[in-house]
Amino acid sequence: MSLQDLTADMLTRIRNATSTRRKSVTCLNNRLNRGVLDVLRDEGFITGYETVADGRQGLLRVQLKYGPRGENLINTLDRVSKTGCRVYRRVGDLPRPLQGLGISVLSTSQGVMSDRKARELKVGGEVVCTVS
Repeated sequence: MSLQDLTADMLTRIRNATSTRRKSVTCLNNRLNRGVLDVLRDEGFITGYETVADGRQGLLRVQLKYGPRGENLINTLDRVSKTGCRVYRRVGDLPRPLQGLGISVLSTSQGVMSDRKARELKVGGEVVCTVS
């Protein structure tokens, strides 16, 4: 079985793992997935991730993070730009999930970054996903 959208698959695996309170989840490795995980780590939604060799492209083992009383830090994790319908936004039109409490992950010409950093650098790009 070949997967068409590896990022959507990774987001679904993380969403399913947080709903069952797992400590870690394994995803397929590619550059966009690593960029999204870097943003999630920097914004405090996951503890971290590591690359695991499997003889092919590799796997990413993501350590999930929960609140002090065990509550989910990731309530919604939605893929915005899909394979069949890409969504691009200018810096003034970037979405603000939960009025700034959540984040949007963007793929820009300067790399994958959060909406806060994109506003700071005044760049727009493809909205990959939103996390709240």
